[in-house]
Amino acid sequence: MFNIKEQVKILPEKPGVYLMKNENGEIIYVGKSKNLKNRVSSYFRGYNSHAIKVRKMVDNVSEFEYFITDNEVEALILEANLIKKHQPRFNILLRDDKQYPYIKVTMNEKFPRVIKVRKVVSDKSKYFGPYVNVESVNKTLEIINKIYPIRKCNKNLNKKNERPCLNFHISNCLGPCKGDVHRDEYMKNIEEILSILNGKDDYLIELLENKMKNHVEKLEFEKAGECRDHIIALENLKEKQKIVSSSRNDQDYISLASYMDRICIMIFFVRKGKLIGREQYIFEDVIGTGDSEILSDFIGQFYSGASYIPKEVIVGHMPENKEALEEWLTQIGKRNVKLLLPQKGEKKKLILMLEKNAEEYLEKFYEKVYKENILINKNLTNLRDILELEEIPNRIEAYDISNILGVYSVGTMVVYEKGRKKNSDYRRFKIKTIEGPNDYGSMQEVLYRRMNRQINGDEESKMKFGAMPDLILIDGGKGQVNKVVEVMEALRVNVPVAGLVKDDKHRTDRLYYKGQMITIKNNMDLYRFLGGIQEEVHRYAIAYHKSLRDKGLIKSPLDEIKGVGPAKKRALLKEFKNINAIKNASIEQLTEVKGITKELAENIINTLNIK
Repeated sequence: MFNIKEQVKILPEKPGVYLMKNENGEIIYVGKSKNLKNRVSSYFRGYNSHAIKVRKMVDNVSEFEYFITDNEVEALILEANLIKKHQPRFNILLRDDKQYPYIKVTMNEKFPRVIKVRKVVSDKSKYFGPYVNVESVNKTLEIINKIYPIRKCNKNLNKKNERPCLNFHISNCLGPCKGDVHRDEYMKNIEEILSILNGKDDYLIELLENKMKNHVEKLEFEKAGECRDHIIALENLKEKQKIVSSSRNDQDYISLASYMDRICIMIFFVRKGKLIGREQYIFEDVIGTGDSEILSDFIGQFYSGASYIPKEVIVGHMPENKEALEEWLTQIGKRNVKLLLPQKGEKKKLILMLEKNAEEYLEKFYEKVYKENILINKNLTNLRDILELEEIPNRIEAYDISNILGVYSVGTMVVYEKGRKKNSDYRRFKIKTIEGPNDYGSMQEVLYRRMNRQINGDEESKMKFGAMPDLILIDGGKGQVNKVVEVMEALRVNVPVAGLVKDDKHRTDRLYYKGQMITIKNNMDLYRFLGGIQEEVHRYAIAYHKSLRDKGLIKSPLDEIKGVGPAKKRALLKEFKNINAIKNASIEQLTEVKGITKELAENIINTLNIK
């Protein structure tokens, strides 16, 4: 048995990473330290002096393990990777791992292109960004490519007499692939584009305004409208890029604000003195954790997957491990990166402005969440009352079946906890025991497999499916519900089962429960809530079915019969509904299907009855 006190005593006084685990062996926290012994032992001393979150974590720790590293920088890298891999419950988790787009001018090519990328590499190209507003990037590239006849393709220009593509024929490209375009002429376009991307886009706006006037004079209003849209897009891009710094350096500003039990970490992206965008991240249950520690953890996760790191990262609170962070950022950013804590001047003003924005965003977010929680509690209370449940259903599971003419059926389960989606608990099922379009049987199989694992499965199976639901919702009415109730009774599971019933316009307006139809249309909030659950489980089922089709995993015995292609296969299944019916049909019945000859009908029957 793991003895925490004894293991703490033998911890080394070296840098490294430690992993806290619960009684099931699940990693619940990953941390780093330049002295493992001091750091880990501190969790198990002075329990009442710890923050609430730390006490909760310690209460769940049954064992820990650790990795020794050569230095603090290696510990930073390992910690970031382990957090990303395991997503521990008690870490600050940055789930939004997006890569911001850049505009790349391929100056390493004889005839450069202007393209959107999400990664910066050392290839002698020029990069502009990152841009938070992807739509503006796409619009800017669209405008550039329409106005300037530059290369869009990635053809090998070293080949002689290359056949030009459509862009050349519609005058959208000079056609350097033909081998007769002078580079100086081409580069004039590139120089103007570089000037625009460097912020000198007034020339382009003026050019577009003149073109728009010309189109209006010629009564070419559609073309004039396109010019107007392009001007608006460029002006929006300029408006989002406000000058906030006299410095021409690239900078990221990072700080936070707290409100009640949440914090908001906000980032301002400043490029060449212009504020080009911002991002914000909300974290819960961090009261009592120091601002410096929070920013240290955030910086480690945020920049671990970044395509580009500016030379200066200005913070509102300096992390304790400043030197290690700077060394790590310098390594992954391939440039000398400095963490700065401004005391005065325009950098301090910008940090204060950021923190004010973060505070305002957090208050609005809190107000929004507060209103949502009131509505959710109201809906769950109403659901409890109309179904006459003993308690408010904390965990709701909804099920649906999807198939195409019974060729292949799949089932899905979506989960709502405390009225909100819990995507991590969604589950998908391939129907194994039912053939043909039998939704009743398929639904029974899905519920049997789910509940049997909960009752008779091992600990891993139980963890995979989460807690037992307080309420089960089935896509369907009396027939579907009764079949599921049969399974629940056979397994001696006492969980209420209700059916989501749609009206003629395919909108959920009733619940079938214990032999009664219950109207919910007169309660608009509950009506929308339950309708949303049914749409979600249906969407998830359709998406799963489509993914299997795209992977070619949906097969039929008809696929192996020579002469039966996709069209004839669909026609047969539409007429007979399933393979068994086709197998038992007569030759005369088969030949009534369009495209099925007598010879093919005989082949179908013979092949299916051999299998």
